[in-house]
Amino acid sequence: MKLMIEALLYNKLAGGRVQCKTCSHRCLIDSGSRGLCQVRANHEGVLYSLNYGLAIASAIDPIEKKPLYHFLPNTEIYSFAAQGCNLHCPWCQNYEISQSSKRDGIIAGDPISPREHVERALRFKCPSIAYTYSEPTIFLEYALATMKIVKENNLKNVWVTNGFMSEETLALIIPYLDAVNVDIKGPDDRFYREHCGGSLKPIIANLKVLQKAHIHIEIATLLIPDLNDKREDIEEIASIIVSNLGTEIPWHVTRFFPAWKMLHTKITPLAILEMARDIGEHAGIKHIHIGNV
Repeated sequence: MKLMIEALLYNKLAGGRVQCKTCSHRCLIDSGSRGLCQVRANHEGVLYSLNYGLAIASAIDPIEKKPLYHFLPNTEIYSFAAQGCNLHCPWCQNYEISQSSKRDGIIAGDPISPREHVERALRFKCPSIAYTYSEPTIFLEYALATMKIVKENNLKNVWVTNGFMSEETLALIIPYLDAVNVDIKGPDDRFYREHCGGSLKPIIANLKVLQKAHIHIEIATLLIPDLNDKREDIEEIASIIVSNLGTEIPWHVTRFFPAWKMLHTKITPLAILEMARDIGEHAGIKHIHIGNV
């Protein structure tokens, strides 16, 4: 199996540079360099995906762990990831696999083909496959190849994502996609810029495209003490959901536990999660779930 393949979405530019079009960063990459995710490399004017076919994690989970509560409930979902992420949230629970390529440049993982992932799901009678744990946008080529085989076998495809993919990536995956869980991490672009290295605007635009395409959507917000747990922050996130997507989209408000660069931040008090539930209900959101408790 060829592990380094040409990227699907990029433009060739003068002087051997390329512009990646996989996510909303749209990185300009010199020859011999990599994009912000560190898993896409420009070699002499050709952009390559370095993590194709390399599974950094795989498991069978309850679908509620994604979290998805309103899509194939009470089933198990085969889940896998390749290394890398296009954001750098300091609270990341899976930083060992999402951020490690940025630290040392090494692309790790076990060689597992797209077809083998589907065969595993079938063997263990999982009706769906999740592209999760890291950021599936960053292993687009690997995920898409798997998604096509999934559809051939009448299974369902689920992305668990930060939502910061490009319009071009959405257009490629939507014909094969059945459900997503998308993070809304904070109330505005400033929050994303300061804490994640991204922005909220393209995520909202992508959610609208997904909704128009009739993809099942659930939203997750990790409530982190002293970052996004103030009443006004939570009210703004609830307002964003309702004003852009309506009141039917399920919202998961989840508890933070110390991780990665935020080991000394306290665990989210249960009262904050209950306040978020009340705020969401007052905003009209019909399905609110408290998680990680």
